[in-house]
Amino acid sequence: MASAAVESSFDVAFWFIDRALDDNEYLQPQKLHRLMFLSQAYFAVAYHGRMLMPAIFVASELGPIEPNVFRACALQRPPIEPSPMPEMVTHFLDSVWRRFGSHSAESLSRQVNAHAPYRAALTKGPRSEITLKAMIDFYGKKASATPEAAVAVGAPPIGQVLRPRVMRSQSGKPVSVQKWMPPTKPPAK
Repeated sequence: MASAAVESSFDVAFWFIDRALDDNEYLQPQKLHRLMFLSQAYFAVAYHGRMLMPAIFVASELGPIEPNVFRACALQRPPIEPSPMPEMVTHFLDSVWRRFGSHSAESLSRQVNAHAPYRAALTKGPRSEITLKAMIDFYGKKASATPEAAVAVGAPPIGQVLRPRVMRSQSGKPVSVQKWMPPTKPPAK
């Protein structure tokens, strides 16, 4: 398995906190954890199983959380200097923020708590791990099977989460580009 795209889950958490502040918004802890969870899931789908951050998400009574960030940020932002992230990661996080950042903490929690990976982990008991494989299976295959089904479960397909990059053509005109994603082949029977 490839290494994680960033050094720490704190880098992603601080990116979302700072982005919310840039938009003059206070980012509630529950919303932060839902955004981090969705980022990990959709990044793994977009980059063929690669983790965005070296993090394990667990099912709490309120929803999925990253326990280290949850504990460290319980009282205030810890004095950790975030590491610079690659441009492709900041572009990805910006896409997640644009898609889900306008939702309230309660709305995001209702959506994510209805998703199969969280529900399956919670049935095993509080603090049970939500596996990356379960995230990829749900957000990559089931949620993108049909747009109507994805909307029904509140999990948009990856194409509706990632925003295209704007680049310049050889003539200087802006063009939208998106990473090519080969179609998935159904398993052989």
